[in-house]
Amino acid sequence: MDFTPLQILWYFLIFLLIAGYFILDGFDLGVGVLSPFVAKNDEEKRICRAAIGPVWDGNEVWLLTAGGALFAAFAPAYATTFSGFYLAIMLVLFGLIVRVVGLEYAEHDKAWMKVWNVLFFAGSLFPALLTGVAVGNIYAGIPMDAAGNYIGIPLLGLVTPFTLLCGLLGMSMMLVSGASWLSVKAPLDSALYQRATKLRLPLQVVAGVLFLLVSAYAHFFINPSMAPELGFVRWAFVALFVTLFVAATLLGNKPGKELLGFILHSASIFCLVFLLATSMFPNLVVASPDSIGPTLSIANSIAHETTLFWMTLITAVGVPIVLGYHVFVYRLFRGRIALDELKESGY
Repeated sequence: MDFTPLQILWYFLIFLLIAGYFILDGFDLGVGVLSPFVAKNDEEKRICRAAIGPVWDGNEVWLLTAGGALFAAFAPAYATTFSGFYLAIMLVLFGLIVRVVGLEYAEHDKAWMKVWNVLFFAGSLFPALLTGVAVGNIYAGIPMDAAGNYIGIPLLGLVTPFTLLCGLLGMSMMLVSGASWLSVKAPLDSALYQRATKLRLPLQVVAGVLFLLVSAYAHFFINPSMAPELGFVRWAFVALFVTLFVAATLLGNKPGKELLGFILHSASIFCLVFLLATSMFPNLVVASPDSIGPTLSIANSIAHETTLFWMTLITAVGVPIVLGYHVFVYRLFRGRIALDELKESGY
């Protein structure tokens, strides 16, 4: 079936927003999950919080924007995922809330410091894991009725060997991002810097193995139908992902190359998300073999062309503003965290 340019544009824009969230809030979540393992005292825990404190709220905007764009451009797909994955989404939102509570309260309530640290860790762990589980479900397929409603077992029905592997892959990529960001922000030659740097390589190995397992499982057991006209593009993203991932592993672990390693790894995440997009096209939520309802795709989920036109105009104005904000904030808070500035940071 032929699609209009705006329909194709918005299909891939949704995945672009997802990639933005995966890259930006991914390192926030990675730092939170790693914090109990790399930070051994209060000062190091404060450095972990200060590393993401100025940027976490702006990074989460990409998640909200992706959800809003999905609702406006592909309302049926939005309805199916947000209702069918309701409990999982609530766990993600609850995790994001308690993560911020732990992040913001830790410096102002020393008596409950252990509680805030636990909330910071747990509130990072659930979103990091469940985001990949959700992606695995829309790729592998979920049971739906004729109206497109999810009819599987709530929450537990979403956890399968494949979706769990996807969740672990997503979380491992975020953990590499978190370790990379800490190696960029922690005081040079500090114990925290050394631990974060040493963790990068084993985490990258784990992420690489999980990518191979997910790819093999998808090929031999799920074997989804993929658009043949995008075959070359898919292989290009595979090659780019492998090249960038290996480059991040080899170069990012060298002294003085920490920022380069973080950028290369972020670029590999972008390629991984668009490998998913080109593998699923034109589908948004795949129906499982036992599903009554059909797969939700561009054909049966897209909004009217007029809606897409105005959304495109709004995006053309809004996205440069958001990007400008990110450039301003990251430039303002660039460089390593100085120990004598921790008190002034509020974290």
